Amino acid sequence: MAYKVDFKEVSPVGLESSPVADALAGLRANEARYFWNKYKFEYVTYPASEKQKEVAWFEKLIKVERDLTFSEKILEVAVYEDDALYWPEFYFENGMVLNVLYEKTGEKPKRAVGIKLAVGALVPPELEGKFKFAHQRSKLAGEIRGSFFKVKQTWL
Repeated sequence: MAYKVDFKEVSPVGLESSPVADALAGLRANEARYFWNKYKFEYVTYPASEKQKEVAWFEKLIKVERDLTFSEKILEVAVYEDDALYWPEFYFENGMVLNVLYEKTGEKPKRAVGIKLAVGALVPPELEGKFKFAHQRSKLAGEIRGSFFKVKQTWL
């Protein structure tokens, strides 16, 4: 069932099985606020089971680009798309959020995978020692640790 994320009243709906559900909900609300402020887009998440096409695309991308596979379960998926941009986000049970910023057009389109960790989430073993994490403060999410890597191949 789809869930429209409210960034004023943070709720862990759909994320209850996460050991850091409240922090992950804050991170999700932070993302919702960003998309509203930047694109006037109402941020809606879906259970991963309803977005299998997007999950399969994402898993193939990270496997080919960086040989990454995660043992953690994806709980929810949100997708922003317009004529120029495809931006899916994947919420993992362990408190990690991965997104793919994929510009469809342009001479040198921006294409990257963003990695964010909610407060209390441990760096997954698959990422340990491979990425440096920057810290960012958020009123909704507390301290967010984040990193990214560039996408080199064409995926759309």
